[in-house]
Amino acid sequence: MPQASTTRWSNWAGNQSARPSRVVSPASTAELAKEVLRAADEGRTVKAVGAGHSFTAIASAGDGVLVRPTGLTAVRELDRTAGTVTVESGLPLSALNQLLASAGLSLTNMGDIEVQTVAGATSTGTHGTGRDSGSLAAQVRALEIVLADGTVRTCSPTEDPELFQGARLGLGALGVVSALTFGVEPAFLLTAHEQPMRFDRVLDRFEEFATVNEHFEFYWFPHTELCSTKRNNRSQGRARPLPPFKSWLEDDFLSNTVWEGACRIGRTFPAAVPAIAQLAGRAWSERTYTDLAYKVFTSPRRVRFVEMEYAVPREAATTVLRELKALVERSNWRISFPVEVRIAPADDLWLSTASGRDTVYIAVHLYRGTPEQGYFTEVERLMTAHQGRPHWGKLHTRDAEYLASVYPRFGEFTALRDRLDPGRLFANPYLRRVLGE
Repeated sequence: MPQASTTRWSNWAGNQSARPSRVVSPASTAELAKEVLRAADEGRTVKAVGAGHSFTAIASAGDGVLVRPTGLTAVRELDRTAGTVTVESGLPLSALNQLLASAGLSLTNMGDIEVQTVAGATSTGTHGTGRDSGSLAAQVRALEIVLADGTVRTCSPTEDPELFQGARLGLGALGVVSALTFGVEPAFLLTAHEQPMRFDRVLDRFEEFATVNEHFEFYWFPHTELCSTKRNNRSQGRARPLPPFKSWLEDDFLSNTVWEGACRIGRTFPAAVPAIAQLAGRAWSERTYTDLAYKVFTSPRRVRFVEMEYAVPREAATTVLRELKALVERSNWRISFPVEVRIAPADDLWLSTASGRDTVYIAVHLYRGTPEQGYFTEVERLMTAHQGRPHWGKLHTRDAEYLASVYPRFGEFTALRDRLDPGRLFANPYLRRVLGE
């Protein structure tokens, strides 16, 4: 039987919380369907939550029923011939990556952390950076979902294709995803070339870097001219990973322990932030290494922060970035966290931030507990002036009216939602704001 309890829930960043009436952890799709029907009979809403890595209230159950998929972690099928793996919704990406690696397989692309559940990551549009390869949701080949009436439906491009189009990246608004089938490929190596570079040089060569490299991203340190660039490309050679001590020192100790201390100093003494930014920007040295793809794509991230990320049309990216830099320079803000810039090709998912257009992602962060100072407010104004689309799991203030104007298939998604969940069993205040009543 599913375990049930009442408890306070909060997300990873600590900026969202709820006290649901009940928390359940079903151990099967059948048990999940029973919990959905039970909540409907009680007149309560239902929300599923994964690892809590969204900064918005997208997964907040309020006083409804919170579904934790900790009992839904099975690997149902690994089909080498078809190039697919089917796993249940609560499996963490870290476990999926290790499973695939042990089988000599890999996802094509992924984000920079791997602690999320597979359903949480796909449902909110989690992405990495890629010239040709898109988000995790774009790699989904089929899925299983429990709808508001308790029915369990499977969908794919050939089976219930309209549901598939909506549910691959469905925000939890159409039902509770219980299993996902991902496309996979033979395991491959990536060579990462990380190099410090000045802001103007990165932007002057942005199209070159984005076109020549399979995976290009960079970080700009506000209050400086300094950037750290990363270019990942497939390698036919043998693995040459970072030595264990160097990897721990640079990617764990310096990037987490030391960075945490620097952020605390900056929060307490804001005037020190520009000097800290200069030191941080210069601490990044050039390095090259080759390893399994998931080990290059992902890194440990333990310093807690809040984040806003907008997807802008690729042709507007350098203009937006220069305007963002000018905005920081003429303000009194003290921004300790770097700005992260990534790339994605156009896709056909209805609610994907890359839907129908080549995209550049620009993410801004604040260390936890740092006053907002107007930073996110002004950044959002800049992004929306360029038809920006907010990441569904990261902070923003957009509503359904605005979002309908920047998503060409928005109306098709909301019409599907009206048919599948007319009583709004899966609604919460966040979804009512971004999708409408």
